[in-house]
Amino acid sequence: MSALLCFFNWNFSSCGAAGSSKPNVNMMAQSDLDLKEMALKEDLKFYFMNPCEKYRARRQIPWKLALQILKILMVTTQLVFFGLSNQLVVSFKEENTVAFKHLFLKGYSGTDEDDYSCSIYTQQDAYDSIFYVINQYRNLKNISLGTLGYEHEESGLKICKQQYKRGTMLPSNDTLNIDVSTETECILLKPKELTGKKAELKLNSSFFNLEFYRLIQVEISFKLKGIALQTIHARELPDCYAFQNTITFNNRAHSGKIKVYFDSDTDIQECKDWHIFNSVLQKNTQYILVFDGFVILSCLASLILCTRSIVLAWRLQKRFVNFFLEKHKRRVCYADRLEFLNGWYVLVIISDVMTIIGSILKMEIKAKNLTSYDVCSILLGTSTLFVWVGVIRYLGYFQTYNVLILTMQASLPKVLRFCCCAGMIYLGYTFCGWIVLGPYHEKFEDLNTVAECLFSLVNGDDMFATFAQIQEKSSLVWMFSRLYLYSFISLFIYMILSLFIALITDSYDTIKKYQQSGFPATDLHEFLKDHSNAGYRKDRTSFPLICCCRRSVGCF
Repeated sequence: MSALLCFFNWNFSSCGAAGSSKPNVNMMAQSDLDLKEMALKEDLKFYFMNPCEKYRARRQIPWKLALQILKILMVTTQLVFFGLSNQLVVSFKEENTVAFKHLFLKGYSGTDEDDYSCSIYTQQDAYDSIFYVINQYRNLKNISLGTLGYEHEESGLKICKQQYKRGTMLPSNDTLNIDVSTETECILLKPKELTGKKAELKLNSSFFNLEFYRLIQVEISFKLKGIALQTIHARELPDCYAFQNTITFNNRAHSGKIKVYFDSDTDIQECKDWHIFNSVLQKNTQYILVFDGFVILSCLASLILCTRSIVLAWRLQKRFVNFFLEKHKRRVCYADRLEFLNGWYVLVIISDVMTIIGSILKMEIKAKNLTSYDVCSILLGTSTLFVWVGVIRYLGYFQTYNVLILTMQASLPKVLRFCCCAGMIYLGYTFCGWIVLGPYHEKFEDLNTVAECLFSLVNGDDMFATFAQIQEKSSLVWMFSRLYLYSFISLFIYMILSLFIALITDSYDTIKKYQQSGFPATDLHEFLKDHSNAGYRKDRTSFPLICCCRRSVGCF
């Protein structure tokens, strides 16, 4: 009997256990989900903390913050050193260009006439100017104050004349007979030949008998070498320069006025054989190279830390998206996903890459292995700009200084859309002013100048001069110019510019209201609202740029 009761009790307990297994599984799954939710909230709240809050929460030293401050000091110091060195290069180029104009242009007054250096009006002046260049080139070593020399003995002064093949012209009879195909003839005068009798034969040849009614242009080109010794005073190794000079006598208009253009292309070259008998220059170069190496190391460390933060943020976003889909059966709003993309880290990474490349180029320039000053300047200048802009991120942790950042973020999409519409009107005025006012006003001669002139007018610059310089040769064009300028100024200053400012003011007012009453809550904010133990800041400084999707299953 007892055995039978035991059998029935065993069966009853087994059935009860089988019936209760499903609730136990659900309870365990719910418990795991709650644990996963708590861990995710803790990680999310820690991710959105600022460096000071992270230190108070987990005693985590803000290495990225300390490294960014150190990098700002080092990158700025590096840029100052390179700027002082580059300033010497620029001044040497400009001063040599001015010296060349005074040396080789006959009657040069010291100031250029519009976009050309000087002009001549008689045939005798044309011959005198051409032979003046030849004589100055011949006596260069005796008259030049600079450290200049010829490129090598095989090079020299190259003179080319371009003219129509043949033709006759009788303006008095309104007769023109010309072959518009052109021919180019050149002659080379070497430095050695200029001191001998061969030079006289070449200078008296028929090449220099110019027929001005057929002449299009005469081009004189020569190459000179120079050494910049002024860098020694700045305790730097000197550079070697190659100057490719071109003098063009332009007679394309055949208007009785020949415009003389002077163009000088400067190329910095590596000095092939130099000996500096002073150890100070060598040591100073080594110190700067070592400092540049430390800059590269600091930027490399910053690049690694910021890349690591972006990777961790991407993993955390993936966890949050999967958990939200598992618990609420819907996807996270796109604006919440963007909260995990820290734009400051992207800016720092771009800045670090540019600084590393620019520092390597600077080291090669300092060692006289490269001469890419322009590329290095662009990289270092842009990277320093990004570094200093990145400082705003840390000011954004304070509500007083955060208004600028939030206003820029909120107004940027509206401003870009507004600029696209205003740009269409601006381009229309640009093309219209170029084609109508170009022949009568120097500020409307080409599209680039027209765009710059109109932009100056929008900012209220040089208004009266623009009105006054319109030539009154055509009454119709003069009346059109008044209508054109008055309508442009009225439209852009009183309407478009005012609307532009109103967009930014509206965004500023919206941000101020949100700072007082709270920012719009998104799925991410609601998810973290209940968890207050981690010290998450409810007055978040971030503001979603994209309208949050409505909380529905269709949110993508």
